[in-house]
Amino acid sequence: MRQDNFARRPLAAAMAGITAALCAATASAQEPGAEAMVEEVVVTGTRRSDRSILESAVPIDVISEDMLMSTGITETNQLLNRLLPSFNFPLPSVTDGTDHVRPATLRGLAPDHTLVLVNGKRRHASALLNLNGSVGRGSSAVDMNMIPANAIKRIEVLRDGAAAQYGSDAIAGVINIVLKDASSGFGASVTYGEYDSEMDGTPGLGSAAIGPDGALQLTQGGDRNVNDGDTLTVRLNGGVELGDGGFLNVAGEFRDRDPTNRSGFDPRNNYASLPDGSADPRELDFDRINHRFGNADVEDIALFYNAGVPLNDDWELYSFGSYGERQGESAGFYRRAQDSRNWTEIYPDGFLPLITTDITDYSVAAGVRGDWNGWDLDASLLVGGNELDYTIKNTLNASFGPSSPTQFFAGTLINEHLVFNAGASKLLDLGGRPVNVAFGVEYRDDTYKIEAGEPGSYQLGEFEDRAAGSQVFPGFTPESEVDASRDNISLYLDIDADVTSRWNVAVAGRFEDYSDFGSTFNGKFATRYEIVEGFALRASTSTGFRAPSLAQQSFTSIATVFVDAVPTETGTFRPDSDVARALGSPGLEEETSISFSGGFSWQPLDGLSVTADYFYIEIDDRIVLSENLSGPGIEQLLAGTGANRARFFLNGIDSETSGFDVVATYNLELGEWGSLRLNGGYNYTDNEVTRVLPPPEELAQVGVTEDNLFARREVTRFEDGGPEDKINLGGAWYYDDLTVDLRFTRFGETLDPGTSAEFDEKLDAQWITDLEVAYSFTRNISAAVGANNLFDVYPDDTVSNDLAAGLTPTTFDRIFPYSGFSPFGFNGRFLYGRVAVQF
Repeated sequence: MRQDNFARRPLAAAMAGITAALCAATASAQEPGAEAMVEEVVVTGTRRSDRSILESAVPIDVISEDMLMSTGITETNQLLNRLLPSFNFPLPSVTDGTDHVRPATLRGLAPDHTLVLVNGKRRHASALLNLNGSVGRGSSAVDMNMIPANAIKRIEVLRDGAAAQYGSDAIAGVINIVLKDASSGFGASVTYGEYDSEMDGTPGLGSAAIGPDGALQLTQGGDRNVNDGDTLTVRLNGGVELGDGGFLNVAGEFRDRDPTNRSGFDPRNNYASLPDGSADPRELDFDRINHRFGNADVEDIALFYNAGVPLNDDWELYSFGSYGERQGESAGFYRRAQDSRNWTEIYPDGFLPLITTDITDYSVAAGVRGDWNGWDLDASLLVGGNELDYTIKNTLNASFGPSSPTQFFAGTLINEHLVFNAGASKLLDLGGRPVNVAFGVEYRDDTYKIEAGEPGSYQLGEFEDRAAGSQVFPGFTPESEVDASRDNISLYLDIDADVTSRWNVAVAGRFEDYSDFGSTFNGKFATRYEIVEGFALRASTSTGFRAPSLAQQSFTSIATVFVDAVPTETGTFRPDSDVARALGSPGLEEETSISFSGGFSWQPLDGLSVTADYFYIEIDDRIVLSENLSGPGIEQLLAGTGANRARFFLNGIDSETSGFDVVATYNLELGEWGSLRLNGGYNYTDNEVTRVLPPPEELAQVGVTEDNLFARREVTRFEDGGPEDKINLGGAWYYDDLTVDLRFTRFGETLDPGTSAEFDEKLDAQWITDLEVAYSFTRNISAAVGANNLFDVYPDDTVSNDLAAGLTPTTFDRIFPYSGFSPFGFNGRFLYGRVAVQF
């Protein structure tokens, strides 16, 4: 690692000074560490090699290595959630595979509206398609938690539409992860922590008794206290020199995270009543914390490398890559002993089915870059993929009867891509002014596969009145199997010119042709004008697009359901299937967008920088997942297809997103008292669904309306499922061998949508405080202790929200007491310690 002192990271106290300094210009996650961020050269959003953050015509955040390593949070997505005001990473639970690969959003748009790059090259998406009711429903996105923080030199976040520069997905922005490239040094750290929390608004069970009338009587106790989620993270990083002037940098991370459980007690009778109607005495000893609601049980291992070898004075051979594995386990809904989906011969007390995943993730890139007659040339080939295997444990196939197995392999999802690109760039002198010209070509081949589970995971056995398939997650059937592929080729041209010493103009154009839906052309214009030294106006406008993912085009999940002894199919069907066509599906086309941003950058004094930017993004033909369509009219349309209910992806809505970001950093030298690094950020985002696709004629004729096709709950999730605004305030105080970091994050009001406005659950704004204190005992050894969510803040509990709204809380409102839409989760306070060495 390139650090003079391992403990010199962002860590600071005395937030009164921070608040006073930054309230007027609250800002983002640009935490400078020991460098002045205004001088840092960025590579994202431009193909010029001489652009700093404040010289950019578009808003860019840079998150330093120091910042990533100075916290007990070890997942990259959670780090970004704490550090970027425009980034949202909720922590849903009981959402099948989404518990293990949680999606994140930028500027309130879908997870797949943000392009993720590693060393400037496109990263592959996860094989998981999010199908449950969480944020990001219907999307598949890059699993950034597969990228360990200790492999990262810095993260550059472009908050601007960039499809004209980088291609599909870059509608909300671009996240470029730059890997470490040190050719010497070795570092290692061990971090251990656990949650120590009191569940606000969630009482434990006080007592259980059987009353004189034979009924079960339960009393509430006080708020539950929990200690769980033990997390061990071991990190290694080292660099060696390759040849004369080359490097190899390798980073590895192992993380073992125990599950958390924030469920309330289950008040229902678990066992069937006795013949006289009274409660079974076993109810008194039954463990009523029978669900698991919180973080999944996860074990991760990840390995990254980054290498470069000079071929001569002008050319370099480079390569980087990764390999990762994750084993995850989460739970579904508890099946009570008396449930028809249970056999008491197997589970006399009922059972909690467990969804386990084995995820394998890999990526390898190799290329050559160098100088030819003043042109910077770069050509590379990259292959990457993600595979997810489902195994359902502690379960049964009820239709198999008392002899059912209790574990089933449920199938595999696979997503892979191959990318070749070649580009050229040169800074020319035209009329005494610098003009950078860049052009290139890219070819991409994508593959998506679904492989069926073992027969017992989906078959109907001899007990035809019982549910078929593995409980909580029936396996993928042979009819669900998919082996789809497509390719596309693109050409781009960028021109970046300093028209005068104060005025910069950049234009970009990109043409892409896809093998499955055709071609698209997109353009971008950006400009920056420095009015006086230190103060500049900037603006950009662009068109963009997002190609439908192969998962959205191809995903199929079919379950066979017997209705009056007649087998029928229900599930998710590919948009071009016979079933979807019978319902009027036209297939999928690309989403298209128009975006604008405008603002200023300002350096009013040494060490202080402020930027502010307004943004507007209009997206047409957004791809969404329809409601599950059923009823007599639907059955009539589906006659002859073998199905009686279905859902499918369609270009179903148009939307408008607007808002603004304010970013500020301040570096202050304190003389003999060390130095202070302050930063702050504010984001406001407003999302509006402006149009819902009218039902196709086939559906309209059988009475399907817009709300039947894409319900009000889904519209509200798009508009209000993320925080309305967000504030980040942070500071680091460096004093000799001591470093103190203190961060405040305010997550704005969020809505968990219901079927009608009456059932919407409003989550009030909350402040979260993170603190770390680190000390270097020697030049090579340091230690730190800290707390994330220091004051043990929880989102509003659902029962209290129900009562305040005049609603009667349901049983599951009590069992699952917090909303999965909470932008900071619902696990409470996390305490940790870390020991690190560096040589």
